[in-house]
Amino acid sequence: MFRRRRDRQDADDAAEWAEPSDAESEYDSYSDSDDSAEQVIAQPVREDGGPWDANEPFPERDRVDLGSLRVPVGPGHEIQLIMAEQQGAWVTARYGESELQVQAFAAARNDALWDDVRTEIATEIESAGGSSSESDGLFGVALDAEVPAEPGNPGAGMRAVRFIGVDGPRWFLRGLFSGPAASGGGDADVLEDVFRDIVVSRGEHPVPPRDLLELRLPPEAVQALAEQQAQSAQPEEEQGRDWGDINPFDRGPEFTETR
Repeated sequence: MFRRRRDRQDADDAAEWAEPSDAESEYDSYSDSDDSAEQVIAQPVREDGGPWDANEPFPERDRVDLGSLRVPVGPGHEIQLIMAEQQGAWVTARYGESELQVQAFAAARNDALWDDVRTEIATEIESAGGSSSESDGLFGVALDAEVPAEPGNPGAGMRAVRFIGVDGPRWFLRGLFSGPAASGGGDADVLEDVFRDIVVSRGEHPVPPRDLLELRLPPEAVQALAEQQAQSAQPEEEQGRDWGDINPFDRGPEFTETR
């Protein structure tokens, strides 16, 4: 099924721990326009897996093209594109009761952001009444945390989350696990596989470091939404009996845009 959902409260709550901190927006002027496209030399796919850069060899897999991110799809997990007016955009992969939120940021060439970003996140969590610790994981150093179940209300109890980060060529990819996957196990294995097979398309246009890379619905999804809206605007007696569910993808899960 393909549907469009508007849920400001859900988006705001999810963004409490998904959005970049103020410190991540401190760069207000930057240009990498002098970077020229480098010649791509044929090379084998890396054995240790991704995330992948769009300019390097990567394994073929069904992926939905969301602009800066090409995200694996499959029968076991649901992909959502979340667009919040104040917090920007991110992609959520949902598997059972677990979620993985993914955001891609611009970075300067040969610059690594995860060490600094991880420290900033830990500071923010502590100031919100939570706690965190570092651990070694599939993607390097991860940040395991306990955060308020209700943002801004530590008295409502705590919930576990896990942050991961990967520095790529002129981009940084951050993931946030919640639900059972935050503590590992089978759910984490599925969502880590999604994260590992994401392809990041940075583009050659100038973007300030730490700014979010653009996410967008694929053209077939935009068309499907327009047809859905046009159909729902018709009088009930004029609507086709066998209209059915709109699915712009031959394979894969339900895909949702949330605002």
